[in-house]
Amino acid sequence: MDDLGRVVIPKEIRRTMRIREGDPLEIYTDSDGEVIFKKYSPIEEMTPFAEQYAQTLAACTGLAAVICDRDHVVAGAGVPRREISDRRISQALEEYIERRESFIAQEGGEQLRPVEGYDRAASVMYPVIASGDVSGSVFLLMPESGALPTETEIKLIQAAATLIGKQMEG
Repeated sequence: MDDLGRVVIPKEIRRTMRIREGDPLEIYTDSDGEVIFKKYSPIEEMTPFAEQYAQTLAACTGLAAVICDRDHVVAGAGVPRREISDRRISQALEEYIERRESFIAQEGGEQLRPVEGYDRAASVMYPVIASGDVSGSVFLLMPESGALPTETEIKLIQAAATLIGKQMEG
């Protein structure tokens, strides 16, 4: 700690925990006097809403729907919870989110595997942007048949990302 009270988090910990410059952190203390740093996730605060929204998307599309923050899965439906719950997002998805780019699967095109340790690819993904800051993403997983996303599915995910962003602003 320096004379201004600033604490340096070692580079390896920042890299492992995906802590970037400007990321908000929550600071807690426990009864043993330990100080705990936790990345703040505005989407994670909306978990009950996100879970309901993911369930609605999955019911409307018949596809697995997932909502994540910039680091891990926050909510999902249409896939067993233990398969994706709280898993880290892939480096590839993180890069799309950071660039504020959407992803739509194309015939013979690039595949986006959005969740670490989970083999299914994304069908369509849109970033969640609130108050000008990117906070996460919403995506549908590719169906077993490999069918490409329909225009309706694309519009639903785009609307979902926009709505979640607006909810975070309100």
